[in-house]
Amino acid sequence: MTQIEQVALVTGAARGIGLAAVRRFLEEGWRVALLDIDEEAVHRAANELGVPDRVFSVAADVADPDEVGRAVEAVSERFGRIDALVNNAGTAVFKPLLETKPAEWNRVLAVNLGGPFLMTQAVAPIMAETGGAIVNITSISGVRASTLRVAYGTSKAGLNHLTKQQAVELAGLGIRVNAVAPGPVETAMAKAVHTPEIRADYRDAIPLERYGLETELADAIFYLCSERSSYITGQTLGVDGGFEATGIGLPTLRRAQPN
Repeated sequence: MTQIEQVALVTGAARGIGLAAVRRFLEEGWRVALLDIDEEAVHRAANELGVPDRVFSVAADVADPDEVGRAVEAVSERFGRIDALVNNAGTAVFKPLLETKPAEWNRVLAVNLGGPFLMTQAVAPIMAETGGAIVNITSISGVRASTLRVAYGTSKAGLNHLTKQQAVELAGLGIRVNAVAPGPVETAMAKAVHTPEIRADYRDAIPLERYGLETELADAIFYLCSERSSYITGQTLGVDGGFEATGIGLPTLRRAQPN
């Protein structure tokens, strides 16, 4: 009997956590569709993977219903099925609340919250034919407030609840929906914008005293898309080194604990 290769669709797949997730699915024998707003980057990423028969790249803005519809249709035509959707595409504006412009607020909410809503609406009818799983990439900023993240944190908090709504409403179609909430991760963006002082602050606040790796996020994403998590739905898994659990942290006292 010929084994059917499952198909994952990953948004924000041109780089970072999204591309790491793509690689993880490929390692497990899946076929993968890469979607990103950056057309040049997403096609380049797909080509560099070196497995043209197992990947498909498409450019789309996840906040645009028409572009989402066309992209999902193209993926369905290419692979014939969609077994997993990873809603990873996101954007951020790092400004104080009183300096955040309405247009900036609207764009962050449209991409980070509206995107997973639109992508799920488009993919669910296809996924319902075989069953499957959806993973939304939220953030630790969706469960604890932090400086300069009024739009970003609010969008991710909304996405945590959308995850529950999707899980409840899509269970009858054989679709599970969960979320992964990363803490600080060693992405190219973090390396570019986090000063040594910021990195030291995060290290002091995180019990595991380091940033996460993109591959560690990819492992969690794949787990929630696989049959190994077949009885898990409506949950948000923090992959954050214990950051959310620490409250105010007190790293000095933590280091003073006996081994």
